[in-house]
Amino acid sequence: MILYQHPLSPFAQKIRIALREKGVSFAVRSPDGPVALLNPRVELPALDDGGVVIFDSTIILEYLEDRFPNPPLLPSGAAERAKVRMVEEVCDTHYEAINWGLGELRFFERAPGALGEKLGQRAKQQTRNLHRWLESILGGVAWLNGPQFGWGDLAAAPYVSMSQMFDLAPEPGTLLADWFERVMLRPSVAATVDEARASLPAMAGAAQRVRDGRMKRQYRDHRLEWMIRSGGLQVVLDGIAADNIRFTGTAPFAEAATGPKESKS
Repeated sequence: MILYQHPLSPFAQKIRIALREKGVSFAVRSPDGPVALLNPRVELPALDDGGVVIFDSTIILEYLEDRFPNPPLLPSGAAERAKVRMVEEVCDTHYEAINWGLGELRFFERAPGALGEKLGQRAKQQTRNLHRWLESILGGVAWLNGPQFGWGDLAAAPYVSMSQMFDLAPEPGTLLADWFERVMLRPSVAATVDEARASLPAMAGAAQRVRDGRMKRQYRDHRLEWMIRSGGLQVVLDGIAADNIRFTGTAPFAEAATGPKESKS
């Protein structure tokens, strides 16, 4: 089983945690050929299970749950399952967009000066709001998934961990801080987060690669919305003018679209 991915991607982190929780052996790789051969949307991660290729992180998680039902990661009740799916959806859209935006500021130097300060402050407040929402989901139980660690927790852990990397960890003494401490004790989560953190030095020089045209950042749906509504319309316009941002689109299989792309998937 091969996972095509970037270790810093929260979408890939979800899958690695799930594979480790289920005790499934896997290898991680960057694509050898066009990404469009794995996913016509030209996005990663993608999972190759003996020639069965699946893309989109949620679909991959569903596949793993069907393929390896024990131990189950979804809770048993319909309402409980709906709850953790909502956690995943919010994290994969709203939360991911905030962390992605902070990455645009820190790693890719999109908005120096006052604009960057404004965007950073808005991201900080939005993160705090999401942390309060996650706490409301926790209630009085140990895990976002309910009594047992599972889907809801692995869906949120990569995003909260990334917030910590951006100095926006959960407030000490809160329910979410206690949950994050517990979740980081899971070997599956600890190993996955360690891999993500180990990839951070490779981000050095990322801004120059964008400026040189060697990399285009994907401004897709929720990310584009976040940047504009948070006050960064000029960032988008500058990126279009410099031709160093891209938007999601399907690619013909003959197109030479190479290299891992950031995505919801």
